[in-house]
Amino acid sequence: MPEKALEYAHANRESALDDLKSILRIPSISTLSEHETDMLAAAEWLVDQLNQLGFHGRAIEAGGAPVVYGDWLGAGSKAPVVLVYGHYDVQPADPLELWDSDPFEPEVRGDNLYARGASDMKGQLVAHLNAIRALKETTGLPINIKYLIEGEEEIGSKHLGNFIDANGDLLACDFCLNIDSGIIGPETPSITYALRGLTYFEIRLEGPPGDLHSGTFGGAVVNPANVLASLIGKMHDHRGQVTLPEFYDDVRELSEEERSDFADLPQSDQWWRQQSGASVLGGEQGYTATERATARPTLDVNGLLSGFTGEGGKTVLPSRAMAKISMRLVPDQEPDKVHESLLAFMREQAPPGVSWEVEMLTGSVASVMDRESFEAGAALDALEAVWGVPARFKREGGSVPVVGMIKDMLDVKTLLLGFGLPDDNLHAPNEKFHLPNFHRGIDTYIHFMSSLAP
Repeated sequence: MPEKALEYAHANRESALDDLKSILRIPSISTLSEHETDMLAAAEWLVDQLNQLGFHGRAIEAGGAPVVYGDWLGAGSKAPVVLVYGHYDVQPADPLELWDSDPFEPEVRGDNLYARGASDMKGQLVAHLNAIRALKETTGLPINIKYLIEGEEEIGSKHLGNFIDANGDLLACDFCLNIDSGIIGPETPSITYALRGLTYFEIRLEGPPGDLHSGTFGGAVVNPANVLASLIGKMHDHRGQVTLPEFYDDVRELSEEERSDFADLPQSDQWWRQQSGASVLGGEQGYTATERATARPTLDVNGLLSGFTGEGGKTVLPSRAMAKISMRLVPDQEPDKVHESLLAFMREQAPPGVSWEVEMLTGSVASVMDRESFEAGAALDALEAVWGVPARFKREGGSVPVVGMIKDMLDVKTLLLGFGLPDDNLHAPNEKFHLPNFHRGIDTYIHFMSSLAP
């Protein structure tokens, strides 16, 4: 039983919080080249933590941001080898004026710690590291651990596949524990058993060779901005369904059992309105908000750019227009096939007078875990031991590309176990981590790892 490790963790909560604040102060923004030194600093911070814990930690060149790897294999050959996945990169903090405090100077307000990366996902990383520390300082670590911590998750893990492919022996394990995850609510522990995949595109349209005066040429030439707006409008029908050719051909439909499970979750349509701040919900007809947000495919505009967008007016016909489009995919949908669907749509719908191109920036498949596995049962028991209530299974609408990579390249399953909340403002101003979850997370990891002992 892990009582001594739990006592150690409780006695060292302030130290664990100091660890979290320390790495949150490093602006490890992977998408901005000016933060390259910060990326290296975050990697070295993690290497130092691993070495302090007795791991063989090191930062490994991976073609972009380094991968942090560390292992401790002192539990013996009968104990399982668990590969723990996480990432140390974060999203940009823009727009800065919408933050109530400095995004890279952590601030505790009430039960929450505010900083970029607090929930996504430095808080989860530090929680797991402190669970390791508590076990090693007391009863001992009962399982073998390997860490795989990348620095490019927020930009699509574009070098991670090659790294895993080239380091199969180094990463060999019995299963992967992915700690980049969350729960339904602060008092509702849960395990994510399915993730959606993701494809991300940039669509670029070009008309005349330069911007034109709208008074002189308006009505006489094709306006790329108008065309792009029209194309986007045609990507959904009146029922909220995506109109790309063959888009739904491979979609795995929800079973009646799954729909019944969704209905039992404390995530009503009103819950989704409260979480999002939206006055009205939208999307595909015939499905609940929970089903639409976690288990149905989507197409969304993430950004638009064309013409004059400054203060005041400028009567111009833009020569170019651009949109960034993301699609969340469900099991059996393939990114390349969805790419072809988008290309077919553009060939059918784009009018004469504009040229266009579509670039696929990222692509990852959906994943589903076995809810009856030993590891899933151990995680449910650990959550219940800490929260005092039974844990639930849920789907997650987001995407974690590494889950599919690990299944395909290492042939091992992944368990997702993390403690972020839906209202943690991921990728948005005022990102936070609920501190009771941070400390409960440490306790949960202690229970979970202890239950895996041979």
